[in-house]
Amino acid sequence: MEVSRRDFLRFSVGAAGGTALAGLAGSGVNLGPVVARAQELRIKNAKVTPSVCPYCSVGCGTLIHTIDGKIVNIEGDPRSPHNEGTLCPKGAAIFQLHVNPNRPTQVLHRAAGAADWEVWDLERAMTRIAELTKKTRDETFIEKLPNEKVVNMTPAIFALGGATLEVEFNHICQKLMRGLGIVAIENQARI
Repeated sequence: MEVSRRDFLRFSVGAAGGTALAGLAGSGVNLGPVVARAQELRIKNAKVTPSVCPYCSVGCGTLIHTIDGKIVNIEGDPRSPHNEGTLCPKGAAIFQLHVNPNRPTQVLHRAAGAADWEVWDLERAMTRIAELTKKTRDETFIEKLPNEKVVNMTPAIFALGGATLEVEFNHICQKLMRGLGIVAIENQARI
């Protein structure tokens, strides 16, 4: 591995800074107020909006800090009886749901056998999903078992809910899937 002079200097400064901070912390110097002040300056003029973590069904409280309508920080709400200001690793990554530059923002479709993705508008994608769902349900729907027991179900469709869906959406999703006769229903948050 070749190290340039610039890299060597960068590593040296980083190591010296880390050693200095570790020395201060190890000698009993309390860095808490400095860290708290730095945090306070970062979100000083931000509007704070209480919310709920979108992942599992615990419902941990969060505080969303925004400046000019842009999210700048998301943290646990210390007033929440569920999490008392802490967040699990998934909850701590909520910020990335909103600011990740790799987050998909449009519907992409790749036809069977195609090598490239095609951008579809949302209406076209929803219509296609509805058509395929109805076709599959109609072709595989079972009203009665051979012993004449009424089951009204389709074994060909499986529903998997995501961990970023809130409890209310999962409830509506359950009602829709059961109304369609789908019995294979699972939620990623529980897996």
